[in-house]
Amino acid sequence: MMFSNILTFASLLLVQLMESSYSHFGLFGKIVYHMSCINELYKPSNIGGFQMDNSNKKGNVVNAAKISTRSFITSALIIFVIMMISGALTKILPSGEYQRQTIGDRTIVVENSYQQVEKPNYPVWRWFTAPIEVLWSSDAVLVITIILFILIVSGSIYVLNKSHVIEYIINKVVRRYSNRKMLLLSIVILVFMLLGALMGIFEEMVPLVPIMIAFAISLGWDDLTGLGMSLLATGFGFSAAMANPFSIGVAQKIAEVPLFSGVGLRIIIFVTTYIVMLIFMTTYVRKHQKQVTTQPTQIGNSEIENSVDVSTAAKILISIIGAMFVLILISGLTGFMSGLMLPVVGVLFLLSGILCGIVVEKSFKKVLLDLFFGIKDALPGVVLILMATSVKLIISNGKIIDTILYDASSLISKSGPVAATFLIYLLFFIMDLFVSSASAKAFLMMPIIIPLADMIGVTRQTAVQAFVFGDGFTNLLYPTSAVLLITLGIAGVSYLKWFKFVWKVELVMFLLSLLYLFIAVKINYGPI
Repeated sequence: MMFSNILTFASLLLVQLMESSYSHFGLFGKIVYHMSCINELYKPSNIGGFQMDNSNKKGNVVNAAKISTRSFITSALIIFVIMMISGALTKILPSGEYQRQTIGDRTIVVENSYQQVEKPNYPVWRWFTAPIEVLWSSDAVLVITIILFILIVSGSIYVLNKSHVIEYIINKVVRRYSNRKMLLLSIVILVFMLLGALMGIFEEMVPLVPIMIAFAISLGWDDLTGLGMSLLATGFGFSAAMANPFSIGVAQKIAEVPLFSGVGLRIIIFVTTYIVMLIFMTTYVRKHQKQVTTQPTQIGNSEIENSVDVSTAAKILISIIGAMFVLILISGLTGFMSGLMLPVVGVLFLLSGILCGIVVEKSFKKVLLDLFFGIKDALPGVVLILMATSVKLIISNGKIIDTILYDASSLISKSGPVAATFLIYLLFFIMDLFVSSASAKAFLMMPIIIPLADMIGVTRQTAVQAFVFGDGFTNLLYPTSAVLLITLGIAGVSYLKWFKFVWKVELVMFLLSLLYLFIAVKINYGPI
């Protein structure tokens, strides 16, 4: 019933967005300052009906995907330190390898096959060239796909911003629901969490983040609130998954546990996580929200308000986003095109930007120029992505990934059930720094962990849950997470600012994860 109500609410939102009878506030072009982090250009101004702060203007538009110099340098330094630590580990730890075998379309580690190998000739200077080398590494296709995705989304957002489509849509929702803000916040968080928990949606929600940030600011909140109710909510849903095919599904398949079994405890985990998330966000919002007051419209907002072209473009955008969600839902429930959803979402968002831009601007050449400006401003984010993905390449070239796994498994095998479960969790927690993909990490580590779990008296279901926790929450914490970097880059929020925002709630969830793993051990969490 709850899910049905959520879908009804979502449908109502879409219907309301289709209507064209509400006034236009002219928010978005000014709102997106909060995504650019350029404090020096921050000046108070009345904007389109709300008392807001003005932003840096380029024409009448600020690119939501533009990363400030300060944000870029902060994030780059943090990732660079991690790169150097990873490189140092290749010199300190012995090199070793497990044997691997291919079963169907997956490669898994052969149990008890670890042996030390001769340390490869991996010079220090290649630590610095690793961000370029990833472009022809074994992960090249994935890395290039991610880069193209962020460029396409960034360019499309710029076009949609320039054509005033997003501000038109946001205005409608705000006018309709501004008096029920906390209820709206709780429902939006729940919807995003369910997307992550039931269908493993994470990367696919990136294009919606700037929209949610603008939406949050229009309600008197800030950029972190927008990130919290979209990125953080989706990530926490992914981490507290009930039927996530990319974490639970893959791990259970490797562990030979009935698919999506053990859902009883996972529902409790999800509900608890939602409560924690809701308390965290409502507390933050009440502390940081600004008073939003209605003022006479200015700077030509009535033109956009009554524009048939903008209204038509808004309907096009809603239709394409609706189609995108349908495809995502089908993919999550059936596995259809699961490996292609990221590029598909990118192409659909590009299509929405071009079509909306043409409808409003009446010039394909001008739309392409705007697209170029949006892509150009996102290029620093590409550098961060290359640096982040190079961490895995460095430790792979140094042949120490398997050594870390072997040493950790040796320690785990000597521990009692509770301590071993905690160590398994911490191992996944740490390894997510180097390998962020849930399915890749499952194929790499679960063949090693499952025999250990059997040996020490920990159920396979408990081991799977430790994997889900260790893989999930760190995706929102580590600067090596591509999705996190993409989202922060598009939002113009520095990693340090994000870390200050989430570390307390991440700590709470870490402690709760330990509690639930303790319970899982004590109840012999089944079926196996």
